[in-house]
Amino acid sequence: MTESPAPAAPEKKTLWQSLKPFFSRPALVMILLGFSSGLPLSLIFDTLSVWLRTADLSLTTISYFSLVTFVYSLKFVWAPVLDRVGIPGLTFMLGHRRGWILVSQVVIMLGLWVISTMNPHTQLGLMAVAAIVIGFAGATQDIVIDAWRIETAGDSDSRQAVMATATAWGSRIAPFVSGIVPLMLADTLGWGFAYALMAGLMVLGVIAVLLAPKEAEHKVRPIDYGDAPSRPALEVFEWVGRLVLMFAAICLMGAGLTANIDLFRFAFPSAEVFDAARSAWTSKTTGVFWQVPAVLIGLSLIITACLPLPGKLTRPGAYLRQTFVTPIAAFFERYQNIAGLILALICLYRVSDFLLNVNGAFYVDLGFDLTTIAGVRKVFGVIMTIVGVSIGGITMTRFGMKTGLIFGAIVGSFSNMAYAWLATQGNDVVAFSITLAIDNASAGVAGTVLIAYMSSLISKGYAAQQYALFTSLYALPGKMLASQSGRIVESTARSSDAGGWAQSLRPLFSHLTPESFAKPAAVLGVSREALGTGYIVFFTYSSVIGVLAIILCVWLNSIPQVLDDDD
Repeated sequence: MTESPAPAAPEKKTLWQSLKPFFSRPALVMILLGFSSGLPLSLIFDTLSVWLRTADLSLTTISYFSLVTFVYSLKFVWAPVLDRVGIPGLTFMLGHRRGWILVSQVVIMLGLWVISTMNPHTQLGLMAVAAIVIGFAGATQDIVIDAWRIETAGDSDSRQAVMATATAWGSRIAPFVSGIVPLMLADTLGWGFAYALMAGLMVLGVIAVLLAPKEAEHKVRPIDYGDAPSRPALEVFEWVGRLVLMFAAICLMGAGLTANIDLFRFAFPSAEVFDAARSAWTSKTTGVFWQVPAVLIGLSLIITACLPLPGKLTRPGAYLRQTFVTPIAAFFERYQNIAGLILALICLYRVSDFLLNVNGAFYVDLGFDLTTIAGVRKVFGVIMTIVGVSIGGITMTRFGMKTGLIFGAIVGSFSNMAYAWLATQGNDVVAFSITLAIDNASAGVAGTVLIAYMSSLISKGYAAQQYALFTSLYALPGKMLASQSGRIVESTARSSDAGGWAQSLRPLFSHLTPESFAKPAAVLGVSREALGTGYIVFFTYSSVIGVLAIILCVWLNSIPQVLDDDD
């Protein structure tokens, strides 16, 4: 590791100088690639579940399709392979990354077209297989698009910011299109036509690949086998053993990251025992204490599968260690004593957002009907998210990554106080719209800044795995804390009615509309004002805990950063 001298303060740019890079060829290509990246998941999960339900399939059957989300949670497992392995012919013509992107897009297009020709009543099994294939190809596309974006932007924080913003624009629009357009077309033209149209929209991604600037030559780091002898017959058994261990680890991590243990149904003696285990695993209050350890144990097993045999160097061990472990070790070697701080910042940066897992219930408790909630969240929310993404990108290009990082942490944290204010307004659509505008815009800012920041940390040659690992694990702390969100609201409400300190907040609810908090308060056995104080305390807590991210941002920005990345 080499430590660069403290960089000079970034030159302040005019607004036009900050905006101009967003109209460059790489940025426009990135918008299309972001759209292509965001399209498949919604189509094989949310939208497909609507299709299956309209075909009168049971919720139990539909729930099995959620297993396709496993592959998106475990992208980092095969990301190292995408760093190392090229595609004959395409790699030479398009480059290492663009070749993989194009192959993934073609598979997604064919998979969506195949689904469009199927009948869920008679071909459900084949439809499930197609969904899994699309999921794997979609996750692969995500990995390689992120790697291409990071490597194309290079060492420039400004270019990383532009490319991250362009990605976010495209990826936010895609779920909106794939979640609404097929539903609008299905009643008149049929689900088959809707999915065929979605397959056609993937052409936008193909066009982006063909228009993308030529990428730099991708250098694959050679495997150093040392003195390990080549013993093909014995190595077969070793490969099988290591891969079986890795597969078990992958399943365990997938169960933790997706809160789904259906893959382990075979391990339980009866359906009743499995149902009890699944209830504990998926519980909103205690499930995380099973899920997070499962992820950590699975990660440990993957590392174990890559370690050398005791006292013996073998070629499979050397290959797996340098493919899976070395990229992770390279991060710690590069950043040394600040690597832990960087990882802590990544895991805490959006913790205030991840704590808001009770928001859906909060909207209902305020007395809003589902149509109002859907309208404000799906349409207005998407628009404000894109506005936030734009603000985040412009802030970074005009004032620099450091300023953008602190700004994103501040708005990401304190925007939650808008929900505390909404709790005092009750069933007021204007207040609801203002609050969601603030929340979605701040989430757009913070999310874009975090993407750019994580991208700037990547080492050359390891873009796929390092970034995929960051995106798979960064939400774990927030997930653990979020498991207690509902308990905080309810316990504070009971305490308020019992004369606890939170009762001092009750006067804030003197003008509540009659329907606000009425039903949920009655079910919980507390007053409406007490339930309102519970929500205020929770949203304040979710904001305050985000201060940790602000402190880490300031701390890291005061430390000379490692800029050189030795090959």
